[in-house]
Amino acid sequence: MSKKTKRSSRSSAARSSEPTPAVAVTQSVQSALPGARSSEKGFNPDYSDVIKDLKRIGTLAGTFFVLMILLSFFLK
Repeated sequence: MSKKTKRSSRSSAARSSEPTPAVAVTQSVQSALPGARSSEKGFNPDYSDVIKDLKRIGTLAGTFFVLMILLSFFLK
């Protein structure tokens, strides 16, 4: 069997001297999509009625659940 030889690793100085590819940014996302930005500013939904309805539904569900538990003690 032949002996395994270790390859010598390159030092970090040798790695840093290698040229790195430059990345050029031509346009930002905001300037590329001007129509999308203006439509986002105009869309401002008001969910206050929905929140009121959800609170009412939660209160009613909780009340009926407690009522069912109380009735189960009295009807047994």
